[in-house]
Amino acid sequence: MVQSKTQSSNVLTIIIMFFLFGMISFVTGMQDPFGVIVRAQFKATNAMSQLGNAANFIAYACMGLPAGMLLKRYGYKVTSLLAVGIGFIGVCITFLSGHLASFGVYLTGAFVSGFSMCMLNSIVNPMLNTLGGGGSRGNQLVQWGGSCNSLNATIVPILIGYLIGTVSKDTQITDANPALFIAMGIFAFAFIVLCFAHIPEPELEAARARMERADQQESMGQAICATLRYRHLVLGMLAVWLYVGMEVTIANVTNLYLTSPEVGVLPSVSGIIVGSYWFLMLCGRLTGGLVGGKISSRSMLTAVSVVGAVLLIVGMIVGDHSTVAFPAIDKNTFTFITQQIPTGAMCFVLCGFCTSIMWGAIFNLSVKGLGEHTSIASGLFMMMVFGGGILPIVQSHLADRMGFIPSYIVPLIAMLYILWYALFGSREKQI
Repeated sequence: MVQSKTQSSNVLTIIIMFFLFGMISFVTGMQDPFGVIVRAQFKATNAMSQLGNAANFIAYACMGLPAGMLLKRYGYKVTSLLAVGIGFIGVCITFLSGHLASFGVYLTGAFVSGFSMCMLNSIVNPMLNTLGGGGSRGNQLVQWGGSCNSLNATIVPILIGYLIGTVSKDTQITDANPALFIAMGIFAFAFIVLCFAHIPEPELEAARARMERADQQESMGQAICATLRYRHLVLGMLAVWLYVGMEVTIANVTNLYLTSPEVGVLPSVSGIIVGSYWFLMLCGRLTGGLVGGKISSRSMLTAVSVVGAVLLIVGMIVGDHSTVAFPAIDKNTFTFITQQIPTGAMCFVLCGFCTSIMWGAIFNLSVKGLGEHTSIASGLFMMMVFGGGILPIVQSHLADRMGFIPSYIVPLIAMLYILWYALFGSREKQI
């Protein structure tokens, strides 16, 4: 009877973690279509339209290690409640920015939301692995959680694109209020359920015991220095920084490109097109979960990097010299239609399948042989996620100066570095 009760509690906790995994991409993904709104409402440049996305990701650099320390000291439940509460506040600030028509308040909301997303990222992966008992079962739960993440990333640009409709001088943040209400509602529901849910804390007592023996252990600074002695980890941290930046900038800039005056795709349609990028990531992660036990991380990372680089190069060469019919949905009739888009844009969207498995592969290669320093490496990895806020600004700035197509040199350089890392930089070696 006790075992059955525990299993039922674990099922509820797993469902909650899946919801939170999805909320990470829902709230993070809002910054992409919000860039279209900001560009119209505040007459912002392409680069300025990405500042909300930058604020969201830069929060990771500030919260990466603190989130890990909170998790070790207070456990999953307390940290989860704190993360969900901060997420609710962040979305509320974004909602408030719409009524105040304030760009500064909007950036504040994105930054506060980023704190929550970083904390949730630090929780859901180890929590699902723990609930699965580690090993293949734990990895399977993480893969399913990642699929929920990709599913929401697919939905959010479609939803907000539908709410925006046609971009005009009257387009504003309040147009996306229904999406913000959904986010606030899920956060509130998750907070209530978490208050009453039993969440196993197998590592909390061990962590407290280690803290009591802190005088016998190396300091945090010493642990970080010892961890950074591994060359393949340091190079892997740069690979993760570039990867997250590349993953986000391809989607964000492609959305800006499609809705720009020279292409003129409606946001409701471009949201579906960009949503296809995230849907391909979902397909890639499911595929990676199926074949991951048979193919090495190095081989998988090499293959997708080569294909991704080819797609980016072809997209830049073809550009907007030709168009292709891309499936979409008519906003008014909810029927399937085809939208003519530049062939280059289609190549960029197809990169979603290639970027799907990169995080797991890079992480696996980077922490190989680290042993007791793996937990510190995980915190350092979470800090490097802020690359997702930097590369979109860099590429958008180039798009303002050189045009959209040439700006894709930014994700191409990132893709080529990741290919180099897979082939050479990931070899285990201490500095």
